[in-house]
Amino acid sequence: MGTVGDVSEPKLVHGNCGYVLDDVPHLTDYLPDIPTYPNPLQNNPSYRVTKQYFVHDDDTVVQKAVQHKDGERGIHFRRQGPRQKVYFQPDEVKACIVTCGGLCPGLNTVIRELVCGLDYMYGVKQIVGIEGGYKGFFDPPNSRGGYKGFYARNTIPLTPKFVDHIHRRGGTVLGTSRGGHVTSKIVDSIQDRGFNQVYIIGGDGTQKGAALIYEEVRRRGLKVVVAGIPKTIDNDIPIIDKSFGFDTAVEEAQRAISAAHVEAESAENGIGLVKLMGRHSGFIAMYASLASRDVDCCLIPESPFYLEGPGGLFEFIEKRLKYSGHMVLVIAEGVADTMDEVDPSGNKVLQDAGLWMAQRIKAIWCRPLQDHFAKEKKMTINLKYIDPTYMIRAIPSNASDNVYCTILAQSAVHGAMAGFTGFTVGPVNGRHCYIPFRHITKQNKVVITDRMWARLLSSTNQPSFMEPRDADEEEKWPITPRPTVKLDANIDQSSSKATAKIEDKLQTLSVVEENHI
Repeated sequence: MGTVGDVSEPKLVHGNCGYVLDDVPHLTDYLPDIPTYPNPLQNNPSYRVTKQYFVHDDDTVVQKAVQHKDGERGIHFRRQGPRQKVYFQPDEVKACIVTCGGLCPGLNTVIRELVCGLDYMYGVKQIVGIEGGYKGFFDPPNSRGGYKGFYARNTIPLTPKFVDHIHRRGGTVLGTSRGGHVTSKIVDSIQDRGFNQVYIIGGDGTQKGAALIYEEVRRRGLKVVVAGIPKTIDNDIPIIDKSFGFDTAVEEAQRAISAAHVEAESAENGIGLVKLMGRHSGFIAMYASLASRDVDCCLIPESPFYLEGPGGLFEFIEKRLKYSGHMVLVIAEGVADTMDEVDPSGNKVLQDAGLWMAQRIKAIWCRPLQDHFAKEKKMTINLKYIDPTYMIRAIPSNASDNVYCTILAQSAVHGAMAGFTGFTVGPVNGRHCYIPFRHITKQNKVVITDRMWARLLSSTNQPSFMEPRDADEEEKWPITPRPTVKLDANIDQSSSKATAKIEDKLQTLSVVEENHI
């Protein structure tokens, strides 16, 4: 048993000119006497063609690429890649892989490349997949999904032959679920079954769980590496350039936008409404809108908006319909108010933002003549609502994401064999590196005072719904609460009866709508 040390203390290395290496933990931090072995990649024909077999120990990646001549060098992370010495012999490694949280394009590719990387590069043969996520370690048999896999003791032997074609399928061959994390039970299972390399694929919530597993493993003094691979279709993981599956999601989202554009363009005063994923961040909606060039307005959780009044959304819709006869509106799911329920991961359940917006637009059209779509005479509108949410996340990853998933998986394998632990992998400024878990357990959001959002506004020519004075107060965000409406789950959505009910509800509800920000 080794010396535990302070698990929560950051491992910082200071250098000249304000250089700081925010290093990841290593097995030798609490097991100083474990032996090392020559890296078997020295004899691997795949690596003989490279000019440099191994990454230098002092190679690091800067967090902020833009620097000033008189500024400090800032935070750096350890560069990923194989090291000259490894801390595991191939025949002693018993690796397990678990997928947690929601689906995302590329999950099967990551699983495949972890297995092939361990086997082909390092000769590791004992690799299993945990069925059912975290609970698969200790739940009753036949539990599938997420952390549950740690409880259930359901495992799948993983070999290169078994995973050979799984990258062509969406979803995850291991199953997944939300919640179910009980740290002590998971580590008990890891210890009982002799796993010494644990690869955990999941979003910020899953990475929080992985951090707790690492801390408990360290407290017990176990020679167990815990490596994370960040996964979120929303691209809301901080520090890293992007998460895997995001490119595929944006590409697939454009199909829905294109369909909405065709529907809108083919009808009198047609409105194509598309709801995309994005619980707390609007990256998919923003990038898909920017890429498609067919979107007239994009609404995301980070950017407050108001519906009625001068400069409001309805006024903009009216102007676009009068100008071109149709429009496409893209919204992220997070623009709707949250309900009181929470899912097993602890996230608040969202209302259907697309349905809410569709109801508001249809209802405003039916109001008295002073409202937006009925000033002199009623404006006929034809609204088509498209929700491609689960189609987007259930597809296989595209070529770009497949390459990215390969690099992530191989980076994790190199790091684990080199004895690094308590880390996640990802690109920072285009260079892949090892990042301590604590950086990944927060959420990244679109910065609406940034150039990328400005590019979107320039492309759609939509109003920013934000006054210049508010742009200077980004740190005080959010500026103004968005207008929200609680939807009635029992509303009948078919026929004119539904419209009457919706109008009735909208008349009686007290809706807070700011006419300025």
